[in-house]
Amino acid sequence: MPKIDLEKLLAVGAHFGHQYRRWNPKMEKYMYDVRDGIYVFDLIKTQSAMEEALAEITKAASENKNILIVGAKKQAREKTKEIAQKHGLWYVTERWLGGTFTNFKQIRNSIDKLGGLKDELANAQKRGYTKKERLKLARKIEKLENQFGGILEMKELPDFMIIIDTHKEQGAVKEAKQLGIPTVGIVDSNGDPDDVDWVIPMNDDAAKSLEYALELISEAIAEGKKVKPKNTKK
Repeated sequence: MPKIDLEKLLAVGAHFGHQYRRWNPKMEKYMYDVRDGIYVFDLIKTQSAMEEALAEITKAASENKNILIVGAKKQAREKTKEIAQKHGLWYVTERWLGGTFTNFKQIRNSIDKLGGLKDELANAQKRGYTKKERLKLARKIEKLENQFGGILEMKELPDFMIIIDTHKEQGAVKEAKQLGIPTVGIVDSNGDPDDVDWVIPMNDDAAKSLEYALELISEAIAEGKKVKPKNTKK
């Protein structure tokens, strides 16, 4: 289990919530106080909830679950992608496309279309495409790669999800909930803790705060992957 450093949580500003007028009353149990109109998280409770969430992430990784991590906000995008690629996770770091789960067949068709376009571009010169036509094709490929790059290999729905900023990623939250996909979520004072199965209550806006949380998530995944699944034969 990754060690959660309370002093580090404080140093990165994980305790700062949103302004009083922008809070969700369901998050009150995770709060310590209101100062200068800003909610302040009780970091002892954050630590406890995070330990539980990280344990579930480790368990999912140890069981070789297919994990999808969603982190499209700019403060977390690069770190999310880095961790996903490091551990072989599926990821979404651009805008969540409605129907990614609930209309998965259509999304999969769009992803498969990308492969066909790449083949078309590779043979464009042989087929006599003009420079303008090749450029247009390349731009279409780039757009699709930005949309689907992290889920190109996702042939089925994930077994487990990690969502950075559940308030921002309402589309992903709703689809996961609708289909019963177990989910860990970083939830700020304006979020709904009932949206996910395991809550990490903390500041989801500060880049350093999210970076620390993602480092702990990375450690939890790495720890889980060291455990050989029970059904694995020697």
